[in-house]
Amino acid sequence: MRAAVLRPDSAELEVVEIPTPTPRAGEALVRVRACGVCHTDLHVIKGEVAFPRPAVLGHEISGTIVALGEGTTDARGLAPGDDVVGAFIMPCGECDACGRGRDDLCAAFFGQNRLRGTLYDGQSRLALPDGSFLAMYSMGGLAEYAVVPLTALTLLPDGLDPVAAAILGCAAFTAYGAVHRAGRVHPGESVAITAVGGVGSGVIQVAKAAGADPIIAIDVADDKLQAALRLGATHVVNSAAVDARTAVRELTGGRGVDVSFEALGHPATFRQAVDVLADGGRMVAIGIAAGAAAAEIEITPLVRRGYTVTGSFGARTREDLPAVVALAARGDFDATGVVTRHYPLDDVDTAYQALARGEITGRAVVVMDHTR
Repeated sequence: MRAAVLRPDSAELEVVEIPTPTPRAGEALVRVRACGVCHTDLHVIKGEVAFPRPAVLGHEISGTIVALGEGTTDARGLAPGDDVVGAFIMPCGECDACGRGRDDLCAAFFGQNRLRGTLYDGQSRLALPDGSFLAMYSMGGLAEYAVVPLTALTLLPDGLDPVAAAILGCAAFTAYGAVHRAGRVHPGESVAITAVGGVGSGVIQVAKAAGADPIIAIDVADDKLQAALRLGATHVVNSAAVDARTAVRELTGGRGVDVSFEALGHPATFRQAVDVLADGGRMVAIGIAAGAAAAEIEITPLVRRGYTVTGSFGARTREDLPAVVALAARGDFDATGVVTRHYPLDDVDTAYQALARGEITGRAVVVMDHTR
């Protein structure tokens, strides 16, 4: 199969032919239809997030199951021929966190996959043509085929765009966890979203479906803010032109918002997301930062105003991924509206260069061509 490989000491993705992987017990081989282009991958490409190399990145996919590992059965009935969506958090289902339903804290996922680039037996399913080690970032979705634990898959219903559906496994999935798990957004609560790229655009839609009002989008790019209005934001603030704190308070009668989301992972926007909170407000940090970046928060307002600051890496895969897909099936999450660019696998490096330059509104996807 063809896959985009990130070599050691390189900041470019190279499309090469490697052996098609074989699934083991509890896993599926998925013929990838599309894979989302996410900023977290870009952090790895730029060396801002440590990860083993050589590696295949890509962690939100749509595709079709073509085989199950030997001896594998699935209580939900997933089988070869099923169209599926794969989430980037692939829970082992066996650790203490998974036993508590906290798939987002799965010890095996973070300890094996994110630290070593393997699955939970300590081995990667990918290899270079000479048989040497090739790390998997999640399932390694920037390839024509991917091995995915069944715990990270859910059925894709008829009627959803099978290409745009790839972003349900990270952009929408991350937004769902931020809104419903960390943010606990209730109908009628006011929210602000700082940085309305792929994940931020998802937060807008999930917050709207949760009944939030008003929904204030904050960014420095007018095209992204206009897209935010189309996706359900009630107001927009260009923080390059006006002071975001002042603007948000004017839009909320002087009080600020009940829940604020930060989707970039930058110290300045992190602080800004706290500054727009109302008394007793909840700030949810979603964006992954480069390296060891840190943000300062004034202690006295944090204490005096009763703010809550919490992190949200994703959602709880086995419970929340089906809920995300159901949200899209009901029309409450428009994946097609978020996806604004499509790239063939041969142009995968071009896609990430465009992302690095801030040129992608919403989300881009890499589409596999299995006719080659």
